[in-house]
Amino acid sequence: MMPKSTVSRRTLLTALAGAGAVALAGCDAARSPAATTSAIQLPDPLLVEIDSGLGVLRGADRQSIPHAVASTDGRLVYASAPEGADTAFWRIDAATGTSSERVTLPGRWVPQTVSTNGTTVALTTEGVSVTKERPDARDETPVLIADAGGVRQRLRLPGNFVPEAFTNDLAGLFVLEWLPPNAPDRYRVRVVDLATGRPEPLITRNKAPIPSGAEEEMRGDGRQAVLDPNRTVLYTLYTHQPDHQHTRDRISGRPGSDVHAFVHTLHLEQRWAYCVDLPHPFGEGPADGHAMAITPDGTRLFVVDVTSGTVAEISTQELTVRRTAKLAGDARPAYAAAGRDRLFVGAGSHVRTVALDGLAAGAGWPVRDRVTGLVLSPDGERLYVGQHAAVSWHDPATGAELGRITVPGLVGLHGPALPPT
Repeated sequence: MMPKSTVSRRTLLTALAGAGAVALAGCDAARSPAATTSAIQLPDPLLVEIDSGLGVLRGADRQSIPHAVASTDGRLVYASAPEGADTAFWRIDAATGTSSERVTLPGRWVPQTVSTNGTTVALTTEGVSVTKERPDARDETPVLIADAGGVRQRLRLPGNFVPEAFTNDLAGLFVLEWLPPNAPDRYRVRVVDLATGRPEPLITRNKAPIPSGAEEEMRGDGRQAVLDPNRTVLYTLYTHQPDHQHTRDRISGRPGSDVHAFVHTLHLEQRWAYCVDLPHPFGEGPADGHAMAITPDGTRLFVVDVTSGTVAEISTQELTVRRTAKLAGDARPAYAAAGRDRLFVGAGSHVRTVALDGLAAGAGWPVRDRVTGLVLSPDGERLYVGQHAAVSWHDPATGAELGRITVPGLVGLHGPALPPT
């Protein structure tokens, strides 16, 4: 994980205040002049990452939400903005732009993670990406549990924690506990019992308690997290794990294998975790050269390392690597999306395809600029490609560009903004 840049409290609050003004002025389907006059409209609403935070692209609309987090299915966005010494908090329907009434949360908070059913949010005093950053030193972590109606619970966790996900029954909150709290250099996954407010160890895949001292601690880079279509399992890709031992190895006393990358599998209903080791050469190249995607039926998870030109297929039922195959290599950051019969891999200014039946490399095509994200439309008929300040969409079978819009400040693609159920 990369260290998070340090910002003074005054600088942070000034930035929040400025961004909050933009959010309050622009979060109800705000349109840019270019967007309202453009003849080309985006076929599907998209959630994107922009340099000022989260963005929603909807037809010709451009909506910027600086301090926000989206639900895992892309249907809802929860946003916050400073309101005097407190925080305004509200919910946005991503597909339509409709907002709930704003409620006031006492103190300053930013949304960190949303429950899988989209109803409940964990907020912290500083936003930290669980796959990109490490928190500042601290020996206590305030966490606020809220919904669109306001505060539901306050927590003060002893130590340095970052909320990652809720259990599906909303009785627990998975967190990364950073150690040591005042000089964090490694972390472990724990679950906070929301009835008691106490962080506790997870259980093993066999549903046995993890003995004291056997919890695995990670030091490397969390590259990407993917939730399965049933919203019950969260997969996180980790690379560069020096001297790492999985819980199963620490319990058995085995030294563990020389593994540089694995997929951390977290069951959100049963509260167990299990790591699927990736074979050599995964994890030996740059973290951003790796990408992960899951098939629409959730049965297969694919991990790509474009630096070495390797793809691995993981069975989500067996939690094992079924097979690997070789692809053309690339030295630039990787992105992936999976359809029913093809895997799409983007790197540099090129998109490649891989047939899921046999992992044979298929046709590829160039795009106009460096790829910064790949997203398939919900019906699988369009592949969206993030590029420098633009999003294009293509025929997945031929690569033909079907349209393109300008998106100033685009950093990456988050996913489809789906209509409410």
